[in-house]
This record gives sequence, structure tokens and C-alpha cells, in this order.
Amino acid sequence: MRFPGATHRVVLAQQQTPRLVGWIETKLESWMGLEINREKTRIIKRRQQGASLDFLGFTFRYDRARPEWGQHRYLNVIPSRKALARERMKLRETTNAQQNGIPIPQLLGELNRNLRGWGNYFDLGYPRHAFNQINSYVQWRLWKHLRRRSQRPYRPPKGTTVYAQMKQLGPIAL
Repeated sequence: MRFPGATHRVVLAQQQTPRLVGWIETKLESWMGLEINREKTRIIKRRQQGASLDFLGFTFRYDRARPEWGQHRYLNVIPSRKALARERMKLRETTNAQQNGIPIPQLLGELNRNLRGWGNYFDLGYPRHAFNQINSYVQWRLWKHLRRRSQRPYRPPKGTTVYAQMKQLGPIAL
């Protein structure tokens, strides 16, 4: 079995014992032929306060449930900060000043395609807060882009709010 050089593995176990750690290391190094990077390898105790794992763009952590739901903790899966920053950078590139010559329907098509793909990938767990951040950022960037497109700043038609105009233009909401 051959793996690429930058292979990431996550091993989940109920209990961590020295015997189990040794067995996993032996299997990975001898049987699979992988080299474990001891500096980057870490063991996370999932029940520990503030412990989280970032993997494949997601952050996995245990959070306390709302008081009305009882005194238990649940596994919270959300998009990582790094994934949010990358998406904001992609949206910024899509709506920057170099894109002023692109017709609005074509720009919105590209924007919606990107948002749909990102939203489908991260629609696991509890992404509502992250989705709201991205939705707000898209509206702000699109508004800024429209105002920059011409010598005369863009204004929504009379009797229409900026929010209603953005909704009418058609960027999808996550």
C-alpha cells in the first residue's frame, strides 16, 4: 500500500493507553511504511475544555449544550477559521476591481457556483454562524463592487433598500 508524502491520519479511540499508542505507531511505521512526524503528532483529549481538532477544513470540538437542554456536551463540527479566511479571500478575488468589466450576471454566476460548492462541502454539523458570516461578507463585497463599477456610484432604485436590491440581484444565501 502506497500513500502520498503528505498523508494526514486521525485515529479515534475511547481510551488512550501506552500499549495502544505503541500498536498504532508500529502499524503505521512498519506495516504501512509511513514515517510519523513526532513534532506534529498530538493527542487530544476530547473532553478537555477548549480541546479541538482542525481536519479537512473543519474544526471538531466538544461544546456545552444550552442550559435548557441539560448538562451534557455535544460534538460541534464547524468550518475552521482557516477555511473561512480562504473563502473570504476567494470572494475578494471574485469581486475585486479587476472584475469591473465582467457583466453582473456572469459575475453572479461565478459567485453562486463558488458559494454553492463551499456551502455543500461545509453543510455538516452546525455551520449556521459561519454561513451567516459568509452571507454578510458576500453582500458587502457585492455592494462595494457595484459602487466601484462606474464613475457614478450605484444606488438602488427609489423605494428599495440595499438589502432588497442585493436579494433581487441573485447571490445565493447559505
